[in-house]
Amino acid sequence: MSYKNSDTEASAGGTSMMNLPSPSLHAPHPKKPNFSLHVSQPKSAFAAGSARWTNLDLDPVPPHLRKWGLWSFVAYWISDAFNAATWEFASSILAIGLTWKDSLGIVATGFTIVSFVIAANGAIGAIYHAPFPVLARASWGFWGSYVAIISRVILAIFWFAIQTMNGANTIRVMLGAIWPSFLTLHNSIPESEGIATNTMISFVLFWLLQLPFLWMHPNNLRFLFLAKSIIVPIAWIAILIWAFKSTSGGGTLFSQSAPSVHGSAYAWGWLSSLTSVIGNYATLSVNMPDFSRYSRISWKWQIIYIPALPLVFTFISFIGIAASSAGEAKYGTLQWDPMALIAQWDSRACRFFAAFSFALAALGVNISANSLSAANDLTALFPRYVNIRRGQLLCAVLSWALVPWKILASAGNFLNFMSAYAVFLGPIAAILVSDFWIVHRGKYDSLALYNPTSRYRYTHGLNWRAITAFLVGVIPNLPGFINSINSKIHVGVGVHPYQFGWLLGFVGTFAVYVLLSLVWRAEETFMERAVLPDEIYGRGQEVELEGVPVEGEMEIRAGGEKGKWVDKFL
Repeated sequence: MSYKNSDTEASAGGTSMMNLPSPSLHAPHPKKPNFSLHVSQPKSAFAAGSARWTNLDLDPVPPHLRKWGLWSFVAYWISDAFNAATWEFASSILAIGLTWKDSLGIVATGFTIVSFVIAANGAIGAIYHAPFPVLARASWGFWGSYVAIISRVILAIFWFAIQTMNGANTIRVMLGAIWPSFLTLHNSIPESEGIATNTMISFVLFWLLQLPFLWMHPNNLRFLFLAKSIIVPIAWIAILIWAFKSTSGGGTLFSQSAPSVHGSAYAWGWLSSLTSVIGNYATLSVNMPDFSRYSRISWKWQIIYIPALPLVFTFISFIGIAASSAGEAKYGTLQWDPMALIAQWDSRACRFFAAFSFALAALGVNISANSLSAANDLTALFPRYVNIRRGQLLCAVLSWALVPWKILASAGNFLNFMSAYAVFLGPIAAILVSDFWIVHRGKYDSLALYNPTSRYRYTHGLNWRAITAFLVGVIPNLPGFINSINSKIHVGVGVHPYQFGWLLGFVGTFAVYVLLSLVWRAEETFMERAVLPDEIYGRGQEVELEGVPVEGEMEIRAGGEKGKWVDKFL
């Protein structure tokens, strides 16, 4: 069995000179290249069927391509955590009137909550080695899974745009450190657009810089994560040391002992900020299987996220607060944007290398967490036109349409953006977690996930239980969601559920989905044992999932190729 990249490969062939035809006076004109928007999807090495539901990009990762070990995941998360959005997030909370202690407490609480969800969904990917769009079929149905996929892909593209803008700011500072005249370049873009010419040039450069990495297989990205996980933390800890050495006591932000808001305004501000923190990684809480599917170690290692993520992200937020506070004490202005702070440094070399660390941070998180996630979703949505590489490129192109420089124009807009979409992803994550761990107790049929007429077909491809539970989790948040988009639309107290929308949506959806699934059971989806992909690939060894043997009752052809399925439950 071969497992190749999804892009088609041309095979070169040769023709003997002895077999060449004689020249003709009426030789036909050479054919024009036949360009097509359609993409040739390589056939699945795992399951037969329509390319809409099964192709090589959507296959479970075969054993020989599972190369992510413990340190690969550690490097991934260190690299993913160290990014400008995390740096700015605690500062954004301070901007609405809370203290630095409140800010760190909110970050720690938020990532403690979301780490459980990331670990739970990541474990599913480590067990079944399939991407999020495929695993969603087990709980939503084949057509119902599109609700989850579309909701997730929108946020992935948004984040790609935001991180590209963060990367553009780093390029501007780096070029300004080399050629100071670049910073005073004449601006020919109207002021109303919210971006200057030198920043637009930087945006284009960083956007182009990312393109070669979009063609790399996720296994090869491990080396990018490793480099980032070493370089970026060292640089940022150096900035933290600078912050405390250049000021006495860390600056004015640390001297703030009481919030500027009180009573109900404080409580709702706290909850709203918590929702925004969770929204920061609500995407990965849903699609962690897109990365854990490459794991070669036990799924139980996913549990390490629960203590690690709150510690790492809170520490990075502390660096952001300390640096912003030191900048205010030293330069007289409070800069939430790390690039605006670094641009004030006197040393051109320090400006360049500090900005380089942020550029590497933006590059790493954008390639791994955003473009690849969006590509998996787009491949599942439009398999006739999109494969993984096309999906990543399409994500990059669409990022232009989102004008990310306007999203990042103020702390308030940034918080509103992250809160808004978290209310959709909380219910989606709840359905994925509850279906696997509570309803089906970890027993999925990996081959049936690629057959739309099999056990996960539900009712015409839709699981009404998932749709109902999703609506229960989302509808209470809609008034506040509408108000966040257009503040002129007054919804009164209807805004309050939205301010803790992720938690409300997750808990409500979780409870309703479990209740509906256990009272009105979809009997065909329940199994006595799990069918793991290694059975289909033919490793010929016994595998256990929570003590449940999964060997046997499967006819597999030699060489690990797809074989005839004779599971008695179908």
